[in-house]
Amino acid sequence: AAPTLDVDWRTDDSFATCSTDTMIYVCKLGETLPVKTFSAHKDEVNAINWDTSGTYLASCSDDCTAKVWTLDSDKPLYNFTEHTREIYTIKFSPTGKGSANPNKPLLLASASFDATTRVWEMETGNCLYELSKHVDPVYSVAFSPCGDYLATGSFDRHLHIWSVKTGKHLKTFKGDGGIFEVCWNKDGNKVAACFSNSTVSIIDFRKI
Repeated sequence: AAPTLDVDWRTDDSFATCSTDTMIYVCKLGETLPVKTFSAHKDEVNAINWDTSGTYLASCSDDCTAKVWTLDSDKPLYNFTEHTREIYTIKFSPTGKGSANPNKPLLLASASFDATTRVWEMETGNCLYELSKHVDPVYSVAFSPCGDYLATGSFDRHLHIWSVKTGKHLKTFKGDGGIFEVCWNKDGNKVAACFSNSTVSIIDFRKI
C-alpha cells in the first residue's frame, strides 16, 4: 500500500487513481479489482487527467515524463521526455471529441519543476510550445473554457496567460506569494489564483 496522490473520474461509475508506488489503476464501481493497470512510470505519479471524451488518460511523474494512455493498450500511446525535472501536474484542454469545442484540436499541458510548461498536440504527439517565462517550478495550469487561453501559476509569484493558438505570452499578474493553483471561471473572463501567503486573488482577464 502507498499514498494515493490523485484521482479523476472518467464516467459516472469509473475513475483512475495514481500513487507514489508508480502505479495507475482504472477502477469501476462494483468491481473489487482494477479494470486496467498502467505501470510504465519509474517514480511517483503526481497527477492524472482524462480528456473530455474519456479516450485518453494523461499522467505525470517525478521520473520527469508525462505519458498518455488508452484503455486498449498496456503501453503508453505517447511518452513525453522533454522536461528536465519532475512534472507536477497535467491538464487536457476542453476541446476535441465530446467537448463543448469539438472543432478545436485536443491539447495537453504539462507543468514542471524545470520552470516550463509544455503544450502537446494529441493527434500527432508533437510538442507545440515550450512556455518558459517562469523562473521557479510551475505548480498549476488551466485552460480557459473556450480552449483559447492557458493560465500558468508558479512559485515565482507570477500568473501568466498564454495564447493557445500562437504560444505567445499575453498577460501577467504578480502576487505576494508562490502560486499553488489557478482556475478559470465558467465564462472564461476571470482567473482565481491560490497563493502561499494565505490569499486567493481573482484576476479579471479583460483588465490585467
